[in-house]
Amino acid sequence: MRERPVTLIVIAKEPRPGRVKTRLTPPYLPEQGSALAEAALADTLDTVVTACASCHLDPPVRPLVVLDGTPGDWLPPGIPVIAQVGGPFDERLAAAFDAVRGEPALLIGMDTPQVRADTLAAACRALLRTDAVFGPAFDGGWWALGLRAADGTLVRGVATSRPDTGAVQRDRLGAAGLRVVDLPALRDVDTAPDVELVANLAPDGRFAALARSLQTTGLRMTGRQADHETRLTCSG
Repeated sequence: MRERPVTLIVIAKEPRPGRVKTRLTPPYLPEQGSALAEAALADTLDTVVTACASCHLDPPVRPLVVLDGTPGDWLPPGIPVIAQVGGPFDERLAAAFDAVRGEPALLIGMDTPQVRADTLAAACRALLRTDAVFGPAFDGGWWALGLRAADGTLVRGVATSRPDTGAVQRDRLGAAGLRVVDLPALRDVDTAPDVELVANLAPDGRFAALARSLQTTGLRMTGRQADHETRLTCSG
């Protein structure tokens, strides 16, 4: 029997000021936070394209973006896009898996621009030899989840953005009787300290280049604005 294709899903949000990376403000301005989000998303999608081409599976791995918002210049040509559903994040994750229900699917976010193409390719290949693959994040969540037979019920109801999200999700997989292969742990870009740490792990990408630029120019501007606001407050 011919193997079913793996879908490599990127769940993403349109990088617009005030809608993404709000925990970077301060010290970053909302426009700087959204620019970092866009750079991270562009790097991630380039890596996904490379991973799909390098997996050497038959049929080939196919990319898919599940997007909250409108595509922009950051989207490489040829990658299909479907809209996210509304509701809590666990519901949006579940719907992304259900979009390819029953098929092998590896889902990642837009917050790990340091992820390597060979890591994703290896995860896709491993998914065809087991039931699930799981990539923990250092903040207690997860950065990647792969299911040999995509099924939204395996993620629906797992509270997100909590220190125990990853542990609860992995326990959910085990309770369903799935064999799980663990992927390397990665750091999400959620807070300002994460920016430099992640940029240092992928120094040649768009994200790292922008992070360096903001460290030398943009954050000084932010500091001057903060000082100006402080003076106004004290004199008022």
